[in-house]
Formats: sequence, structure tokens, C-alpha cells
Amino acid sequence: MTTPTAPTGQGQSAPHNPLFSLLELSRRARKAATAAELGFLLVNDSHALTGYRQSALWLADSGLQALSGVVQVEAHAPYALWLTRVCAHLASGEPQPAPVSAGALPADLGAEWSQWLPSHGLWLPLPVVPSAATDGASAATAAATSGGLLLARDRPFSQQDVALLAEWLETWFHAWRTLHRAPAWSWQIWRRRMTALFKPAANQPWWRQTRIRWAAALVAVLLIPMRLTVLAPGELVPAHPIVIRAPLDGVVDSFHVQPNQAVKKNQPLFGFDEALIRSRLEVAEQSLATAETEYRQTTQQALLDAKYRTQLALLTGKIEEKRAEAEFLREQLQRSRVLAPQDGVVLFDDPSEWAGRPVSVGERIMRLAATHDSEVEAWLPLADAIALEPGAAVKLYLNSSPLSPVSARLRYMAHDAVQRPDGAYAYRVRATLDEPTGHRVGLKGTAKLQGDWVPLAYWMLRRPLAAARTALGV
Repeated sequence: MTTPTAPTGQGQSAPHNPLFSLLELSRRARKAATAAELGFLLVNDSHALTGYRQSALWLADSGLQALSGVVQVEAHAPYALWLTRVCAHLASGEPQPAPVSAGALPADLGAEWSQWLPSHGLWLPLPVVPSAATDGASAATAAATSGGLLLARDRPFSQQDVALLAEWLETWFHAWRTLHRAPAWSWQIWRRRMTALFKPAANQPWWRQTRIRWAAALVAVLLIPMRLTVLAPGELVPAHPIVIRAPLDGVVDSFHVQPNQAVKKNQPLFGFDEALIRSRLEVAEQSLATAETEYRQTTQQALLDAKYRTQLALLTGKIEEKRAEAEFLREQLQRSRVLAPQDGVVLFDDPSEWAGRPVSVGERIMRLAATHDSEVEAWLPLADAIALEPGAAVKLYLNSSPLSPVSARLRYMAHDAVQRPDGAYAYRVRATLDEPTGHRVGLKGTAKLQGDWVPLAYWMLRRPLAAARTALGV
């Protein structure tokens, strides 16, 4: 913030004067329209009076209101939790400005001082509201404004700094109380109005009052039972898919099918590059032939010389080894041509992304789903997680066919929420179709899940109440 300066006779700006800064801050405090603006002004722009590194505004009823250099306070952060405990301890002492350091705090709080704050601190409690205040502020408002301002920096605060800050805090607190005056619509006024509303006329029974009838009709409408429903993104997925995995380490050469194509049993799906396997197989077969030739020669020599008979056992083992290696490579060559294990529809990404791609044994390449073996999968957000029993009605409104929903019955709802690709957490929901559908697997839409019967008032206010509890922390 630019500090106001006083003009001089030579047309030059006067040196920095804290009193000018105090006047400027007071003017801005009087013009502040919201409590958030006032809090931001106190913890950030008080730096014009005296330098500091960190500051925090704490209120007894609502905790930390503002932190220097932070737009929004994260109430559950470790720094905020520790700072709340420190301010609560300082507020329990004398309502006078006092220097603060790690040694002035309990051991459990002082041990963390160097981790969060500079060496020297200053606690400035908010002014005490007199019990017989005449400015219209209620007792509840007075209690709500008990708290203080904590400042911290690397050097001690002087008496001049404390005086300036105390005077500024008095002015700021006056603006704060002005924004928090007691509303004209108090509890007493509400009780008087309700008494007048339900008081019958002089010559008419109370149950014949028009307002009473309207109120009774409104209550009756709010008690109408409604089915509690929530919406969640959903899609048609295979119920019992067969996962086709890579049978060997190698490079995918070509695909013989396209995504979402119907295939028959033993129909080729894709194949690996066979050049390496074929070359190794040829070498293994040649080695086997060489070993067999050597064995035959040694057998003929053993008929004439007994010393060759001892080599027959070794040559026999060598032949078996080469034969096993050749059989293994023939099996690998056969496994490099992956066939469909049953009839169904293949589900995978673009084939062009797989061509020439090296894969490992067991890596998933595609799924094979039966033609009519599908079910509904939905992802229920945390905010909409209501009680759902197995068998609850589920309807999937597909984007491609919104006027013909797919009916299903809840099979299960996951116990734990998992992270979705968009970063949000949700519960996985699976529902079995009531009857086979002609829609293909993979179509997306919106799933409508039905819960228990609840009054209309709860049906209307469930989300607002949840949002209010999240915002207020109650």
C-alpha cells in the first residue's frame, strides 16, 4: 500500500510518517463493505504502520478469520490448527497487548514456534465491549468479537509500534462492530409477529383464520412422501467380460478385428511379430537335427569301440534338451496368434496405437464380452451418497437415447470411494438389467438411483442442508 505523504514547501514528498498511514487505514476501514475485506485489511495492510512477517486474526467463536498473504484460511491445515491453539491460550490471559515468544507458551505449543513463526511476536487483544453498550450491538455480537491480532517478526516490537497498532486496532474494531450490529429482526420481534399471526380474530375461531389454513396446507404439502433419488454418471459395461492378455513378451504386429466388432469362437484377434520366434525355432530345429546326427554316428562307432558307449547317454540328454526347446518355440509361435475363446464383442482402443508396441506377459490388451451380457455401472459422488439397498431401482438415461431409459436393479455399491480420472472421488455402483437391451456396451448417460421414501421437505432441503453443514462446519 502506498503511504500518504504531506506536501513540503519545495514540492517534495515528506518522509514516511506512521500517523499518515494510520489515517489512511482508518479511512479504508470505514469504507469497508464486508467482514472479509476488513479482515484482509487488518492482517495485510497493517504493515504500513510497522513491519512484520506474519499476522493472524483470531475470534473466539469462529477461530482464524484471516492470515497475512493468504486469500482463504485452510482451517484444518497444521499451521492453522497450531495457531488456533496459540491464540486461544493468549486470549485466556490479561486483555492487554503483550510480547509473545516460544518461552511464554506451554511446552507443547512453544516447541513448534520456530517451525511456524519468527522469533518475536506481539499479541493485541480486541477491545472489550462494555456490558451496557449503547450502539445497538447485542450481547451475542459482543461475545462473538472477543479475540485478538497476532503479529510476528524477527526483531522485538517497540513501545511506539505497540501504541500505533493498539490505536489502529481500536479504529478497526469500531468498523468491525458497525458491520456486526444486531439485526432489527430479533427473536423478540419474531415471537411477537408469530403471536399476532396465530392469534384468532375477536369473533372468529383460530382454525378459520386464512393464514392458519395456508400454514397448515404448506405443512401438509411438505409432509408428502417422495422417493429420494440421486443422479450419477453411468454407462453400459460388460457384466462378465473375459480379459485378453498378452500370452508372451513381444511386439504386437497386427490386429485382425476392429473395436466393438462381433467375433466368433477361435476367430483370430491379433498377432505378434513372428520373425524373432521363427528364427529361434529354425536354430533350435537345426540344433536338434545336428544332435540326432551326432547320436547316430556315435551309435555306429559304439558297435566297434566300447569307449563310445559312455557318450550315448550324454547325447540322448542333449537331443531331449534341443527337442524341448524346439517344442517350446513352436508353442510360442502358436501362442503368438491370439484367438477368441468364445463368441462376443471385442472391446479395446484404436488398433493403430497397438501396432508395433512392445508388451509384457499378462498385460491387458482387450476385453471380450458376450453380446447380451451387460449391466449398468454408475459413479455416485460423495455428496450424493445416500443409503441404497440391493435391489433398488436404477434407470440409465443414455445420451444417445434419452427417451428410452434402461431399467436395472442395484447389485452392489462399493464400500470405499475411489478416485476417478477427473480427480473426484466416487462410489462404484453396479446394477443388473431387468431385461436384455439392444444398446451396445460402452454407451454413456446419466443414472438415476432411487432410495427410501422421505418427506418432501427433506427431499427439497437435503442438498442445501449438506452444503450449509460443509460451509459452517456444524
